[in-house]
Amino acid sequence: MTLLRISDLKLYYKTLRGLVRAVDGVDLDIEVGEAVGVVGESGCGKTSMANAIIKMLPSNVAVYQGRINLDGLNIVDLPEAEVRRRIRWREISIVFQGAMNVLNPVIKVGHQVAEPLIIHAGMDKDVAYRVAREKMKLVGLHEEVFNRYPHELSGGMKQRIVIAMALIMNPRIVILDEPTSALDVSIQAQIMNLLKKLKKELSLSMIFITHDIALASDISDKMAVMYAGQIIEVGSAEQLLLTPMHPYTQKLLKATPRLTSGEKPEFIPGAPPDLVDPPKGCRFHPRCSYVMDICREKEPIKFEPTKGQKVMCWLYGESR
Repeated sequence: MTLLRISDLKLYYKTLRGLVRAVDGVDLDIEVGEAVGVVGESGCGKTSMANAIIKMLPSNVAVYQGRINLDGLNIVDLPEAEVRRRIRWREISIVFQGAMNVLNPVIKVGHQVAEPLIIHAGMDKDVAYRVAREKMKLVGLHEEVFNRYPHELSGGMKQRIVIAMALIMNPRIVILDEPTSALDVSIQAQIMNLLKKLKKELSLSMIFITHDIALASDISDKMAVMYAGQIIEVGSAEQLLLTPMHPYTQKLLKATPRLTSGEKPEFIPGAPPDLVDPPKGCRFHPRCSYVMDICREKEPIKFEPTKGQKVMCWLYGESR
């Protein structure tokens, strides 16, 4: 059952150089209890897409359009007051990259977890504190952590606090934006195990954003590859890992170190394009090994060479 349906989502920023096409025609479905991994290099629009979904937009937005359907509501068209009252944190919450940038250094973490209940739900402070303690226990934190300040906690503990904050109002969808990027490998594994536990126990739907395709595969049921503001391939985790169709997806996998193979990782030549002036045609064609004349002239449409696996690449169809 589809819980969230994103259709032709666009988010452009106004700058002195022109419009930055950070999100440019994104389509994506999230099912109930499904984890969707969104992968791609830095600068491909992943965080902008997350902000667009939850409608947390900067002041320099020039274009914000499309459809983000949740229970018949189009979040794009909702006024900010309605998004705050009905959607943000209640239905969709977000775990931002870098826990220390989220937590207030002079307020005890327990109060920060409980604060949305007090402010947005009008809950009594003692009741909100009790719920906050339950959420902190759910994410594996001892009760004594409630009265500590952020600087007293390790990186992994701070990340658990931020996850508890995202869960405090029992949302159905949690967006996780690079939730483990600032953590060492052992703590990263603990957080990933926690997320898998929460997904199973709470039937949570998740959008897991990362540049690490191997990490995304650890939790994702479905994966979407983002490049230059567009989702260029989407399919089940098995499909994208075992039979990647788009040349960019293939290169992402080849750039990933493997424990069981003697092959050395390969770097991806070039860099993501300038989103103020993206290349004509396929946006990946300047870096692609299979580039054809049509790739330089015409933007590819979505093809479905395998059931459930969609790809924007002229290798799988002819010009229409």
